[in-house]
Amino acid sequence: MKYIVMLGDGMADYPNKKLGGKTVLEAAHIPNMDYLAQNGAVGLAKTVPDGMSPGSDTANLSVMGYDPKKYYTGRSPLEAVSIGIDLGENDVTFRCNLVTLSETEKYEDAEMLDYSAGEISTEEAAILINYLNEHFKTENINLYPGVSYRHCLVMKGVKTGGIMTPPHDISLKPIKEYLPKGENSDILLSMMKKSRELLKNHPVNIRRVAEGKNPANSCWFWGEGTKPAVTSFEEKFGIKGGVISAVDLIKGIGICAGHKCIEVPGATGNYDTNFAGKAKAAVDFLNSGYDYVYIHVEAADECGHHNDPEHKVQSVESIDRDILGYIIPQMRKNNEPFTLLLMPDHPTPLELMTHVSDPVPFVLYRSDKELLPHAKCYTEKAAADTGLYIDRACELVNHMIDGKI
Repeated sequence: MKYIVMLGDGMADYPNKKLGGKTVLEAAHIPNMDYLAQNGAVGLAKTVPDGMSPGSDTANLSVMGYDPKKYYTGRSPLEAVSIGIDLGENDVTFRCNLVTLSETEKYEDAEMLDYSAGEISTEEAAILINYLNEHFKTENINLYPGVSYRHCLVMKGVKTGGIMTPPHDISLKPIKEYLPKGENSDILLSMMKKSRELLKNHPVNIRRVAEGKNPANSCWFWGEGTKPAVTSFEEKFGIKGGVISAVDLIKGIGICAGHKCIEVPGATGNYDTNFAGKAKAAVDFLNSGYDYVYIHVEAADECGHHNDPEHKVQSVESIDRDILGYIIPQMRKNNEPFTLLLMPDHPTPLELMTHVSDPVPFVLYRSDKELLPHAKCYTEKAAADTGLYIDRACELVNHMIDGKI
């Protein structure tokens, strides 16, 4: 048996006026997802435990079979693992976004114009992060460049207990009420303010402004955490697998779980990603002798954060056409039974431009066995109407393996 998870990050949504009162899944042309719903078990799953933030960290841990209440130690350490940072037991990590703030005399009076600094390129971002690190690095402080706007700060010998807000939660809002508070807040805020001074006239930003792009004019710290301790997926479930993603967070979870990280050229983490390349890489990986592959596509989530319904619909349709439309027939050709779990990690409603913790629609399909209940289509409402509800999404891996729901 081969096991495939197709995780469409943030693709669940609310009815939207720009889509004629439909959700993205209702508006999209997704015949392959509908086929799975008509022939697999359809329901809702709770990916974010009560009391926890609806981040891609907690939600993807759940879908990958790990109870966040037990295994979650923060978002940034998972990203640090992917970047290749060797964390010590006393290290505290922070996610560092390069963001675009409005120009104001006082830092505190600025607004969060763009949490991703215009989806800044990885090459440009590395120049800026390394430049900032020349001014910030000490024996106990170090900045590490990651992918696009996503980077990592490591502080040694400090305590946890800071209160910080993800920048994508405050798009187009004043930042004053969301600045760091609690443990380490003084030094973090000082670095954020200093970063705006340093980045304002950097050649990279001067060029970006001239090209009509948002400048990366500040760093923003959030996602505090400590070294993760995740049980091996193979030890936990008896299956050898891999992860396909353009995002350090998901790669980091995969690495901690002992999965092989599969690199795909042209994987960007947005709607211009190499959908077809991910599909082929997944099939090739399974054909090479592995049992399980976790395909993560960030595109719909990014479009949700930017309130971009057109590209969010296109992203979901690309998953349907270029990934599922390739994988399903290819797996059938192999004449080996396969199980496919289709779901988002959390909704990212266009109108809210951030994550919510609502249960998400899932389909569990097996090529060798009928699973119930079916639905006529893959939508939020259709999933709710079946009455099937999984209170702990971390149990879905067990349902995949034992074929019972």
